[in-house]
Amino acid sequence: MWGPAFVAAVAYVDPGNVAANLTAGARYGYLLVWVLVLANAMAMLVQYLSAKTGLVTGRSLPELLGRRLRRGPRIVFWAQAEVVAAATDLAEVLGGAIALQILFGLPLVAGGLIVGLVSMVLLSVQTRRGQRPFEFVIMGLLLVVTIGFVAGLFASDVSWAGAGRGLVPRFADGGSVLVAASMLGATVMPHAIYVHSALARDRHGRQGGTLGLPRLLRATRWDVLVSMLVAGAVNIAMLLLAAATLQGVGGTDSIEGAHAAISGALGPLLAGLFAVGLLASGLASTSVGCYAGAAIMSGLLRIRIPMLARRCITLVPALLLLASGVNPTWALVMSQVLLSLGIPFALVPLVRVSSDRAVMGRFANSVALRVVAWTVVALIVLLNVALVVLTAAGTLG
Repeated sequence: MWGPAFVAAVAYVDPGNVAANLTAGARYGYLLVWVLVLANAMAMLVQYLSAKTGLVTGRSLPELLGRRLRRGPRIVFWAQAEVVAAATDLAEVLGGAIALQILFGLPLVAGGLIVGLVSMVLLSVQTRRGQRPFEFVIMGLLLVVTIGFVAGLFASDVSWAGAGRGLVPRFADGGSVLVAASMLGATVMPHAIYVHSALARDRHGRQGGTLGLPRLLRATRWDVLVSMLVAGAVNIAMLLLAAATLQGVGGTDSIEGAHAAISGALGPLLAGLFAVGLLASGLASTSVGCYAGAAIMSGLLRIRIPMLARRCITLVPALLLLASGVNPTWALVMSQVLLSLGIPFALVPLVRVSSDRAVMGRFANSVALRVVAWTVVALIVLLNVALVVLTAAGTLG
């Protein structure tokens, strides 16, 4: 019964995570470890609620919202969700292009085009072979990502005492708030909230009616727990690697510079594994992101565009940005800040729908679960408000 959560988990180890976590470790050492731990705990709850909603109702979260909203608000909601999906896709294509440049010296535009073409092949597996083969392909890429990003940790001189102190919530300055927001946006991702309900529905539907749902929900809880633990461990490993090898090293404000520093500190083999992990991350996450965009459009607008056609359309903005000469690592980090701002628009409807007995019946969230879920929403909104205030005050460099 496992699989959908592992596909959704790919969104939590995409190139945006790499940029945000490397930036956090290189600039602030172990200071922001707590952000990843807290964000991963939030992610477990959020992804379970999304999967539960899809299983109980037999509909994705965008479909449920599409049925509730009037035409005007529905179009506005779709527009902001598509902006978030576009920011996600941008980060994933950029990351894959950077990996191909590191590994083979390809120009970024050519690398982005290759990432787009390979993602079309991956999406064709889902279109032609069905959900389960697609899950196996994505889970295989997730394994490559895990090996690539965790391998260097074993050769690094990590200060475990420093990592322990990093579990205490605090910030150093306004810049650390910006980086924390980008880490949060890269970890609790809006499109993953939307897509997990669709993945669970497409895989299981409403198997066995209400009599079969308790067993299916128990399996789903384990699916989410294990997949999110893997994703969380990879993210923390990236930050610890950066804190141990990149802090105070010049030129690490970009992924390419970080790769060069890792190569100098740990050797070309581990640096090569890092680049391979980045490439697998870009390929897997851009495929899942396109799946999410299709679920958002079909659910909110009731318009279905063939997955491969959508992939061609959404690839264009990323290629144009690559051709413009914008610093790709900066674009990655800023895309994650944008994602952080979009999280409440996915989270609030999810908590409301999954707590509604008229929709969920006896599987609606309990009082205790509602309290925890709304607390999570409040924490995320507060961090985003702090980000906006600091940005307006001009304290972020």
